[in-house]
Amino acid sequence: MQLYMKTKIPKLPMIIFKPFIVSLLFFLISLFLFVSSQFPIHRKTTAHSATIRLSNSSSSSSSLRIRHDYSSYNSYINHQLNKTLNPKLRKIWTTRDWDRKVRIFFGFFESLKRRRLLSNDSKVLSIGARVGHEVAALKLVGVEDSVGIDLVPRPPQVMEGDFHAQPFDEETFDFEFSNVFDHALYPWKFVGEIQRTLKPGGVCVLHVALLRRADKYLANDLYSVEPLAELFNGSDLLQVNKVDGFGLDTEVVFRKKIK
Repeated sequence: MQLYMKTKIPKLPMIIFKPFIVSLLFFLISLFLFVSSQFPIHRKTTAHSATIRLSNSSSSSSSLRIRHDYSSYNSYINHQLNKTLNPKLRKIWTTRDWDRKVRIFFGFFESLKRRRLLSNDSKVLSIGARVGHEVAALKLVGVEDSVGIDLVPRPPQVMEGDFHAQPFDEETFDFEFSNVFDHALYPWKFVGEIQRTLKPGGVCVLHVALLRRADKYLANDLYSVEPLAELFNGSDLLQVNKVDGFGLDTEVVFRKKIK
């Protein structure tokens, strides 16, 4: 009878495996960071956010990109306030730039009146009005019932308000204007609040940038009008026009549907 001896295989020292383990961990971490950068996490999402990211139209889903993934909503607000509260900028906005900006907004609103999208009887909200150039221009063209909202108030033209959660009741305004869509961290909330506070048949006019990408305070990048049309799901798209206003190149006009 042949006997088989148990052969004891000597253990390899751990030092042989350590470089392999370290390399493997480094590879897995790098892979995770790469994937995360391609698919950023969006906090406080709603049904509207899913519409943007999961649209059947690939061109639409790639035409609106959230620029920052902040650690909290407060960090986003604080980042925006760094510009809005800058004392040098506020002095420029209220002195040297005042007449020029009011004059440009006056021209915009006069054009909207000629197109019968705005009237002297309209109750108007300017969203992201900063120090009140838009409100001053509205009153100059004869629209007296006008007010603005911004994170930092400047009475009497501008009251405190967050455009992600407007401080107004439903169906309050006949007309809403904004040139700060690209500062919205949650575009679906920005648009949702406009549609909530507009009266049926009310008009919203947005000035947006489809060509430039410069301001470090922007929270999203818009590359076509199509995502706006999807977000304004309770409104009809009336007009898309070229405009030249403070770096913004496109005017988009919506009318809230009458149920």
